[in-house]
Amino acid sequence: MKDKPRELNETKLAGLIDMESDFKGDLTFKGSFRIEGNFKGTINSDALLVVGERGKVEADVKVGQLVINGEIRGTLQATERIEVHDKGRVFGTILAPTLIVEEGAYIEATCQTKGAAKGEIPQAKETPKL
Repeated sequence: MKDKPRELNETKLAGLIDMESDFKGDLTFKGSFRIEGNFKGTINSDALLVVGERGKVEADVKVGQLVINGEIRGTLQATERIEVHDKGRVFGTILAPTLIVEEGAYIEATCQTKGAAKGEIPQAKETPKL
């Protein structure tokens, strides 16, 4: 039996976009939220977002924790951590202090773990000319 991720509590679900549902727009929520349908837009929360196996998300995401079992495209930021499970597919940019990737996951993304909790992408510094 696989161990469930540590502090994640998916039983206290605040909202759900179910299979065969399409949603476009801005999503904010408290508590955990699960997406099993299609979502396009932006997602902002300090809580847990779960993209289910049938979920397809195209969004700029800023959450506390993100668990990916389906497909997600966009800039993904988490203040705590991002988990990509074995059926997860990620395209875009990942910014989180902790990134967990299971064997079998597909990632086509730029990843940054150090200092990502501040939510800022550092700018490249020019090298001085000698």
